[in-house]
Order: sequence, then C-alpha cells, then structure tokens
Amino acid sequence: MIVRLLLSEDVALALDRLTPQQQERLARYMATLSHIDRVTLASVVQEFTSALDNLALTFPDGLPDALALLEPYLSSNARDGLLAEANANAPADPWAQLAELDDEELTPLIAQESAEVCSILLSKLDVARAATLLGKMPEDRAEVIAHAVSLTGTVSPEMVDRIGATLLTQLENKPKAAFNDSAVDRIGAILNAASGSIRDAIMDGLETRDASFAEAVRKAIFTFDHIPKRLKPTDVPKVLRQIDPERTVVAFASGMVESPIAVEFLFENMSKRMAEQLREEAETFGTPRLREGEAAMAEIVTAIRELQEAGVITLIPQDEEEE
Repeated sequence: MIVRLLLSEDVALALDRLTPQQQERLARYMATLSHIDRVTLASVVQEFTSALDNLALTFPDGLPDALALLEPYLSSNARDGLLAEANANAPADPWAQLAELDDEELTPLIAQESAEVCSILLSKLDVARAATLLGKMPEDRAEVIAHAVSLTGTVSPEMVDRIGATLLTQLENKPKAAFNDSAVDRIGAILNAASGSIRDAIMDGLETRDASFAEAVRKAIFTFDHIPKRLKPTDVPKVLRQIDPERTVVAFASGMVESPIAVEFLFENMSKRMAEQLREEAETFGTPRLREGEAAMAEIVTAIRELQEAGVITLIPQDEEEE
C-alpha cells in the first residue's frame, strides 16, 4: 500500500535495487489487493512512518553483502575463509547446470519455448554446442531463433538468471517416466522376440499409421538376419558360449534354410573344428518345424542383446553398417 501511495504521488522509487525475489513478492502482493478505505490507509501510513522514525540501523542481507561491507577491514585469512563459505552456500548457477544436460534433454525444451527464450539459451551455451542444437532444428525454426538473438541485447542480467532458473525448474518438475526405455526400444525388443511373420505384419501396419515411428522401430529391431551386418566377428564365440549346444544345433539347422548368410557368418568366425561339428549335426538334424526353428534362432538373438546390454560386446551401429 505504501508503494502504491508513493507511485500515485509520482514519487520515483528505486525498486530495481531490490532483489529479483523481493520485486516478485512485491508485485504478487500488490496484485492481491483491491480497494483500501481511508481509515485503513491512514493506519498503515502511521505504522510505516513510526517504523521509519524508530529505525536506527540496517544490516546486510546475508553473508555476501556483509563481506562487501566488511572486506576492507578484515584480515586476508578471515576474508578468504568467509568468501569460500559464501561461495559454497551460494545458489548454483542454473546455466551451468543446463549446459551439463545432453542434447536429447535440451532439444524438447527448445521445441516448446519461445524463440526469444531459445535465443538466450543458445547464447549461454558454448558456440559449438549451440551450433549443434541449431542444426537439429527445422530450418524455419532455426532462422526465427537466430533472428531472435538480435533482440536480446537489452535483456538484463537479472532476467537472464530468472529465465535460466525457470528452464531448470521445468526440467526438474518434468513428470517421471513410467518406463526407462523409449517407446521405440520397447516395441523393438518385443518384435525381436516375435516370429518373422508377426513382425512383418506389425511393421506393415506401423508403416501405414506412422512412417517416421516405423522407421525408428525398424532401426531398433535386431533379428537373426542382422547378425552378419552388426555382430563383430570376434564376438561370435562369446555369443555361442551363452547358448545350450542342442539349441544351437536347432538354430543352425533352421538358419541354414531361413538365413543361410547369417549361419555361414557364424561358421566362419568360430574354430574350424567346431564349425565342422555344428554343420554336420545341423545337416543330420534336418529342417526343424518353423516355430521351433524361429524360437531357437531367437535365443541366439536374445543372447546377443543381453551381452550388449551387459557391456560385454558392442554391436556395429545400423547407420554405420548401412554406409
């Protein structure tokens, strides 16, 4: 009420000397008030002036402000110790925390914020990182954000800090995901374990419903046919050690008909003696029933995935093998 009264009398108030938090509280409190009668206003003014009359001293707000006042009179040892304490208790820089996030975490944030906010975010990152993020945006969106950088010259440091804090709060308050893996990885893992006919039918349906999602799922799928392209030759023995020998024979017997290239790749990258033995046993076994053969081949695929997830082996990236 005092601020409103002074403003109505055209008194210049140095409100910018208040902290951003104090300015926010002032604006929010003022927004809650409506009409004030004369008696209430007179009472508040009298209380305020009495408080001013009785005010003798004011003290710094917090240790940093106290140090600014006392620094010329402190010993170097005391000053250094207190500065270290003040810095340790100072709020973390939101922009430093934002800069530590992965591009995958920042990209959705950039997609939903205004061009002006995005231009400030990019300006606070190092040049190479900002260029990478800008390059991932649609061309028209990147142009708008690039132009918005020209409008940030008059933005105050306090406003930049508030924007950084707001962006960080948005990320921290993001609802926790119900699943650790993405939708693409989850459906990809399910289709890995499905039979070939079911997998093909589902992929055809996904292509019709959402072509971009289907393309991402296709890259996440790893089948028996992908083994020669994505499994490193030196990792073949590690994989076969995970499979029951009898199931390996069934998988190879089926694969010699369904996926001969994959089976030959496995034969070529194991010991000659083992390859000859497995080939003979698979040929003797004959062609298994389709469902039995697919299940055995799926066991080899599952073993490869489990070794990859455990960090024992690394698959060749699909984009790389396509090149």
